[in-house]
Amino acid sequence: MTKLLDTVLLLALPASGKSEVRRFMEHLTPAQCRKDMHMGPTLQLDDYPYVHFMHRIDDELEKLGLDFIFYKGATRPFKDGMEWGTLVELLNMDYEDLNSSTVIKVPSASQWLFERLDTARSKFGLGRQLGKVPWDKRIKLGEILEHEVAEFLDEKNRTAATDKTGKTIVIELARGGANGAMMPLTPPQGYQFAFDTFSEHILNRSAILYVWVTPDESRRKNYERAKPDGQSSILHHGVPLEVMLGEYGCDDMAYLIETSDKPDTVKVERFVPVKKSGKMVYVTKKWNIPVARLDNRKDLTTFIRKEKKDWKDAEYKAMYSALSKAMTTLADKAK
Repeated sequence: MTKLLDTVLLLALPASGKSEVRRFMEHLTPAQCRKDMHMGPTLQLDDYPYVHFMHRIDDELEKLGLDFIFYKGATRPFKDGMEWGTLVELLNMDYEDLNSSTVIKVPSASQWLFERLDTARSKFGLGRQLGKVPWDKRIKLGEILEHEVAEFLDEKNRTAATDKTGKTIVIELARGGANGAMMPLTPPQGYQFAFDTFSEHILNRSAILYVWVTPDESRRKNYERAKPDGQSSILHHGVPLEVMLGEYGCDDMAYLIETSDKPDTVKVERFVPVKKSGKMVYVTKKWNIPVARLDNRKDLTTFIRKEKKDWKDAEYKAMYSALSKAMTTLADKAK
């Protein structure tokens, strides 16, 4: 019987092809996904919608005469790099909601989002800044964003309510460091910090598919994909140049693979609480998360942005072969 992957962390620099990989698999048959990709029908989690909402909140706060909470400016990096931790914690929360089939019913989707952001941020010492927004302006902010957030929450609830049997969860995110940075990257930049922040539940069940391009290629494709009205789109948003150079000028995936104590894995090691003899103590726990690289340095994925009828047979076959090889490697190594 074909082994199906439980949870796949889909990682890469911006515009490297992560979303195209997801779209490609949506056009495969269930039999192809099971046999050659070792994937059931997928349930998707992504931190980009939260990045988008952070920008939307800041933009509307400025119009209301208030300071930005999250960013230094509309096209600039986070005020505090620990927001990278906020994003991972939001994914942790979404993963638990998904696995517990938690459907969130609230009077206001936007007010729910504000509280969720404050809860995630507080774990990293960033405070509950949305809770400090004057109530009349918080209500106005919520009214402005309500429709957009309600659509997001509806989709989140539909995903959570889905039967998980035979499904594969895909968690997509991008991390990196400054252009020219030395390894290891300094937290909170880089994948190491993200892995250190992921819940045990995620680490216990995950394998990593890394879409490999150079930082130069990531920047080129980022500008190529960006559309003026595409910031809410997974496929067509663009990352500002300052952020591309300061946060995604390099990444630490190759370093993490090379320094792991087990081939083709990323090592994660940290203290975790456990109960012993009725007392809570901390012990060291280690994970070796299987990893495979989809080599996209010669661009296997851009064609996927086109309508399926315009895909060329040679492009399709090259992508299918490379992706199948990477996913089979993961399935062979996953527990």
